[in-house]
Amino acid sequence: MAAPPTALRHSGLPGHIIRPLQRQFYRECIITGTVDFIFGDGAVVFQNCQIQARKGLPNQKNTITAQGRKEPVENTGFSIQFCNISVEPDVLNSTQTYLGRPWKLYSRTVIMQSYISNAVRPEGWLEWNGDFALNTLFYGEYMNYGPGSGLGARVKWPGYHVFNSSAEANNFTVSQFIIGNTWLPSTGVRYTAGLVV
Repeated sequence: MAAPPTALRHSGLPGHIIRPLQRQFYRECIITGTVDFIFGDGAVVFQNCQIQARKGLPNQKNTITAQGRKEPVENTGFSIQFCNISVEPDVLNSTQTYLGRPWKLYSRTVIMQSYISNAVRPEGWLEWNGDFALNTLFYGEYMNYGPGSGLGARVKWPGYHVFNSSAEANNFTVSQFIIGNTWLPSTGVRYTAGLVV
């Protein structure tokens, strides 16, 4: 039996583990951490969240996401939309920060219509271990803005995608990715069903 969907609003989350194979929605949350602090496998959309990397151990690299999709047929992944991705002030010039890295072979993360601060490294994404999953992961970006959103120096992995159309990005919206129009209204949590043009 599948677990019921989850909706959460206005919460401080110091690192968060996503439960497997479950639809989840987070809105207006503050999510902080160091290594892989949004971690796990589920179909999840984050909207209007403050995602903030913190200072970790010396010489440690910060990675925001570590998504764990194990099979290409799984309808799971992380979609980060309308969020603010930044770091605490003491991290800015002391710690390398990345959008994510592939925890499992078919890791899937999309960041769209979000602010990315200059604390995020120009390459954006980090390897897990050598070339593990670089051909099979699915990482995408669409219409992000801010000084860390430039795409010119992003990774050149086969699994990394820059969406050039709203049709591609629409697959990762609340209405399409977690079928939110069917269950979110009953929670009372506000959400945006699609893209904002």
